[in-house]
Amino acid sequence: MMADKEVVRFKINDTEVEAEKGMMLLPVALEYGFEIPHLCYHEALSPGGMCGLCVVEVTKEGRTRVAMSCKYPVEEGIKVATDTEKIRQVRKRAWEVLLARASRSEVIRSMAQAAGVKETTLEKRDDDCILCGLCERVCREIVGANALTITRKGDRREVVPNPEACIACGACVYICPTDCIKMEEKGDERTIVRWNRTLKMQKCKSCGRPFAPIFQLNWIIDKANLSKDFYELCPICRKSS
Repeated sequence: MMADKEVVRFKINDTEVEAEKGMMLLPVALEYGFEIPHLCYHEALSPGGMCGLCVVEVTKEGRTRVAMSCKYPVEEGIKVATDTEKIRQVRKRAWEVLLARASRSEVIRSMAQAAGVKETTLEKRDDDCILCGLCERVCREIVGANALTITRKGDRREVVPNPEACIACGACVYICPTDCIKMEEKGDERTIVRWNRTLKMQKCKSCGRPFAPIFQLNWIIDKANLSKDFYELCPICRKSS
């Protein structure tokens, strides 16, 4: 299974596991069926370590520490515990932080309650964004549009959009864990509501249906050096042509 790759062996909750050297703990644990809550992790993106939920206890050479499993690389001989009293307390605090960050989010309230956390004593933001950073990372690392930036103002983070760079592809909408980024299509226009970005849609030369933002298609044509008429047809008509 891992031929020609360096493999490390270690324990998760007293179960022997193995993984390719360089992998992070979280995806390995999930692959083996261990439940670790997480909201800012996606296998296609670099680890964020923003939500604070994926904490585990790692024992190495007799010393135990709390670590974020999404950013902790696997090591030979370590022992990982995913559900200790200390971890439950750290996660409880993380849920309280998320409830304060996204006080309007039904998704977060529901998930927090399922974890036994119903309220927070922290100052609440009137928002439904948990500042997980997934939208910024997918826009930068996968799409390449770089239309979003995570900035700090004092001890507070926020997602700052650059609407003129947004191609309205919807990747941020798809990946948002709290559904706080909405996309609307009306007639021949698509709007990414949170970023206040509205773009005209290209209409299919054959069927006449709008199928993608013109700005997005021109951006792809320039990036991929395609012919200007490459996107004259929608995907459905292209298949049948």
